[in-house]
Amino acid sequence: MGIVSEPFDDLIRSAAHRLKGYERRSFMAEVATRLCDGSARKAERRFGWGRNTVDTGLHEITRRIRCVENFAAKARKRSEDKDPKLAADIRVLVEPHTQADPELKSSRRYANLSAAEVRQALLDKGHAEDALPAVRTLRDILNRMNYRLKRIKKGKPLKKTPETEAIFANVKAVRQEVRDDPRTLEISIDTKAKVAVGDYSRGGKKPDRQ
Repeated sequence: MGIVSEPFDDLIRSAAHRLKGYERRSFMAEVATRLCDGSARKAERRFGWGRNTVDTGLHEITRRIRCVENFAAKARKRSEDKDPKLAADIRVLVEPHTQADPELKSSRRYANLSAAEVRQALLDKGHAEDALPAVRTLRDILNRMNYRLKRIKKGKPLKKTPETEAIFANVKAVRQEVRDDPRTLEISIDTKAKVAVGDYSRGGKKPDRQ
């Protein structure tokens, strides 16, 4: 292959960018052999590739071996893996507020604490503000630790309660007593009274604990 112009260099860079692992190193080594006199340093100056990567590709071609890629090791470590104490403290804080899957179909644990509440509890426990993950990241950590935020259980209002039954029974008795009395005027008034109508998952409190 002869000397190519700058537009073709851009095309070669684009092709190498779309490849991964062994295929990318092999392509870089072939280009370096045919256009850069087999020099990894020249390929680095011309195409901006890593010299070590090109050199590895050249060795793979000449020695007819293939290096095994370990892409998983290149990823960033998760917060709970980098800081085991963080994972331990999260379990200590969340576990007392969890319950098992009601249908026992999975090992998933449901927690009635939000990620924001867990983060604040970690701050109160002594963790530094800048060292803690953001609320959204902490939510992902809780999911990876097999915790799920429990949905707020709506109250189950009772259609009939002893208190309201007593009120209506009293009204009915009075109406029977004065039905034939022309001096009595019956007035209907719609009023509202606070009556405990059921159990709530948060003890009757709002999600913000107020």
